[in-house]
Amino acid sequence: MMDPTEHVTGLDRMDQPQSYSEMMPLYKDALYTILHRLGNPSSENISDNKELYQYVKKAFGMSPKQHEQALLQVQSMQPPISCLKVTVKEAKEILGKDVSGFSDPYCLLGLVSYGESKDATLKRDGPLLRKHRKAVVKNTIPEDQIHRTSVKKQTLNPVWNETFLLEFKEIADTELHMDMWDMDEIETLGQKLGEITDLHGLKRIFKDAKKNKGQDDFLGNIVIKLETLQSIVDEWYVLEPRTETYPDRGKCHLHLQFIHKERDKSLDFCRPIYSAYSGLLKTFVQYEISSNKESSSSTWKGDLCKPAKSLLDLYATQNNLSPFMQDLAKWLAYSRLYQSMELDSNVLLHQLTSIQYQWAQLDSKELTYEQRHELGESLQSFLVYGLSMISKFRDIFPRKCASRLQSLLRILSQMCKMKAFKELNPKSFSFQEEITKAIQVGTKEWFNMKKGLHQPMMKNAEENARSLARIVLEVKEDLDAIKIIWNKVFINNAQVDLFTVAYIELEDLIATDLKESLYVETQISEAVADILFALYRNLKDIHQAKAFLQKRDKVLALTEYHVRFREVLPLWVQRAYKTALQRVERAVQVDQLKPLIETSSLIKHSSSVVDLATCFTQIRETWNQLSWPDPEEAFMVMVKITEDMCKIAVMYCTMLKQQATQLSGKSHHGDAANLLCVVVNNIEHLRTVLKKLPEQLDWIGLKQKTAQVITEEQFHKTLYHQLQRAESILNQQISAAVITLGQKLHEDIEKHILLLSSLHGLLPRPEEAVGPLMKFLEQEFHYMNENLVQENFNSLLAPLWTHTVTILQRISGQQVNSLEFYRRLQYALQCLEQCFHAEGNGMPLGKLHNEEYNCLVKNLELSAMSSHELIQKYLERKVAEQKMCSNEKYGAVTLIAFYNNADQILHIEILNAVNLTPMDSNGTSDPFINLSLEPKHLFPEIEKRTTKTKMCDLNPLFEETFEFLVSQEKLRTQGACLVLTVFDYDLLGSDDFEGESFLSLRDLPGVGSTLDMGNIHQIRLALMHPVPNADNILKQLETRKMDRVAKDFVKLRLQIENKSMEV
Repeated sequence: MMDPTEHVTGLDRMDQPQSYSEMMPLYKDALYTILHRLGNPSSENISDNKELYQYVKKAFGMSPKQHEQALLQVQSMQPPISCLKVTVKEAKEILGKDVSGFSDPYCLLGLVSYGESKDATLKRDGPLLRKHRKAVVKNTIPEDQIHRTSVKKQTLNPVWNETFLLEFKEIADTELHMDMWDMDEIETLGQKLGEITDLHGLKRIFKDAKKNKGQDDFLGNIVIKLETLQSIVDEWYVLEPRTETYPDRGKCHLHLQFIHKERDKSLDFCRPIYSAYSGLLKTFVQYEISSNKESSSSTWKGDLCKPAKSLLDLYATQNNLSPFMQDLAKWLAYSRLYQSMELDSNVLLHQLTSIQYQWAQLDSKELTYEQRHELGESLQSFLVYGLSMISKFRDIFPRKCASRLQSLLRILSQMCKMKAFKELNPKSFSFQEEITKAIQVGTKEWFNMKKGLHQPMMKNAEENARSLARIVLEVKEDLDAIKIIWNKVFINNAQVDLFTVAYIELEDLIATDLKESLYVETQISEAVADILFALYRNLKDIHQAKAFLQKRDKVLALTEYHVRFREVLPLWVQRAYKTALQRVERAVQVDQLKPLIETSSLIKHSSSVVDLATCFTQIRETWNQLSWPDPEEAFMVMVKITEDMCKIAVMYCTMLKQQATQLSGKSHHGDAANLLCVVVNNIEHLRTVLKKLPEQLDWIGLKQKTAQVITEEQFHKTLYHQLQRAESILNQQISAAVITLGQKLHEDIEKHILLLSSLHGLLPRPEEAVGPLMKFLEQEFHYMNENLVQENFNSLLAPLWTHTVTILQRISGQQVNSLEFYRRLQYALQCLEQCFHAEGNGMPLGKLHNEEYNCLVKNLELSAMSSHELIQKYLERKVAEQKMCSNEKYGAVTLIAFYNNADQILHIEILNAVNLTPMDSNGTSDPFINLSLEPKHLFPEIEKRTTKTKMCDLNPLFEETFEFLVSQEKLRTQGACLVLTVFDYDLLGSDDFEGESFLSLRDLPGVGSTLDMGNIHQIRLALMHPVPNADNILKQLETRKMDRVAKDFVKLRLQIENKSMEV
């Protein structure tokens, strides 16, 4: 890196205070400029000379007397020779006067002072009259005062860029006249014909023939009054015609500037123009800065006030100081000022941009050797200053002021890209390399300074470790600040990756310091262990920050940083376990086993389990902070941490139960139940915490890292097995506590059910008998729901429900000859279902409706029916079975059936039977059909009817009609049906059963509707055989030994089942 002392800038002299003798000539120069100002002021400049005098007096710190004396001296000086500096730049869209359609333009220009002219008419004429007068310049201005540009051949857009100085005495009544002409050379007719390009060219030949040979063509003129001009004007002026023939003659671009060609000799001896301008600028800047301080603003924006700008513009203009020299003076002043105070960087950037632009336009001869040297020295000096600042950026630039460093980098970057910088500093130079060197040197100096600052006071293990930990912490914080704040500043403005440069330097320095200073002993105190843990964490963070490096050319020095901490690693893990266990013990001792928020329906656990979860969080944080690099060793650490957390969880359950036992001895029965509920909730919450451990400790990530050294089976046998064992113990603890809570409820529920079942005739309505049971359950469930979390409350409900259903099954199995008994049990079951479901807030219906419940519901439903209802239900089931039967393996019967509502006659016509089963030894049967209206209690007056017997016929044709007098109301009763039973006639023994069919009577034509004889169709019924001992209704009827109706019906059905061919 460059040495800051290598160059001594020429700007130093600008910081030296000026004496009165040095300031007075400069002051007079400023007064002279104001006194002899030329041109109208622009909107940006001050027009009042008094205001300018007042400002310059304040800026130079002159007293009124000194000012008056100086002004008198200036007024007595020789006035300057005033000139108008005219630069004819270019013209566009001028007339084409030649045969070719182009012109050979040139300009004549000069000044006309009408105050001295004897031609009063010329003076009176305005611009509108004079524009018709041809050759104003030639006819008005003496030949020696006429200035002429060069001739530009064959163009309509000539470019001259030629400058002329035109002297004048008085600005009033003086005008600038400029004529533009087309140079005409003598040509032969053949040459002219060769140049013809269009009809206009031919016309020009005839016109030229009329005029004198060699006479130039008038293209236009411009007349400008000097008193209308500002000190500098740069404009396009319209070329005025002499006639209206061609009114549009194009435009000409002129640059006009009032200057002092010669000034009083005494002023010229004080100092060169450039130096005087620099002196004025310095004086004004110092005055503006002092005014800025008074206004309490810390950063000067580089804005000069209007009078200062006006004076500087006047001085530069009148003394013909080039824009480059003005920018050079401003750069010299502002760059030096930037190094001593807070100056807005945009000021320097603007000056550099201006210098860069002006340098590209500049002729190298316009600058003296001293001026080139001064600019080169200034740029070099500012570069050295900037690199010095960058090397110490940590100390110089506060983190909240990154913008100032950013500005400096932008200035240096733009400066080094300048053509002027490269030409004035020809030796090879890389801006990025210089920045990198400055960062490297500054980083080493900063580290050594911090190392000296944190030297241990005493030479022992604890002080050495603390000193090293402080240094590493400083480095970590520095790298964090670089990564977050500074790096983007350097990348965006200098294309240098500060983080990579600083990281490589600091990482190497830390590694060297660790090697020299860190010695881990086998026996260390807890204080040293804590310091080493903090040191390890910061080293880990620094090493992990390598991910942000853009490039690495070598192995990093801190790659094996963790090796030095292997001896202390078990101590860190054990320390975390002991700290957590002690905190849990204290938490349980002070826990009164009350819900943390008694009014909350969600939080029902106590404070100790929250402390336990916090301890687990701290252990997890220890693991995350370790992030041990070696996979196999990291797995062993995880095994130990998991084992410790599971051990703490199991020990917590034991301590919690002991605390509950101790507190329950001092409480009544209700409080003891509350304590037990909180215990259950705490263990449940702990189980939830344990389930999250694999995700929170990132076992999947650890498994991937250790895949090369630890098999999946080993991983599960160690980590997951430990966790599952701990969860199993917690589940056992929860189950034991829930069982204890439910035992008393079991007994009370059974008592209430037995009570309601024994009150046969005492309470006429079922709801009255069930009331005490429901009131008891409502109170108990409300209490449990208030004190248990939902999961545990549900786990309490499940065994209670199973127990309740079992009790009801046992009681309903008794042979009690009372429908009221079973109806009460049925109603009790319905109420219990609603109570346990609790409108979706309790047990789900899917779990309530288990197999035992469904069986009980069916049994109670049948037991609560009368025998007539059971028989009707049985027949309804048979009719439904008939409708579903499509298999005619036992044959089928065809009939016609309808009901005549007018006569109340049921017409049954048996047509035939088909595919009957041969029942006789000869392979045939002797079939007949019994017709019976069932149930008998509904049709007691109607006798059974029988068809004729058809001998030896498996497809008999009966065609017999039967009529039954019966009311429509009975036909429409549930279970009312026609039973067709087909038998094989046997002469000696009982008739053989061929099959039976069931026809619902309420579905017949005419029943419940008007009979339409055209809508009567044949009915084909498959013959069925009942499955023996398969119907629960028959079984229920069979239990009613004392009921004659039930007994007769069962007897008849059993006779049929005994003859059935179904198994």
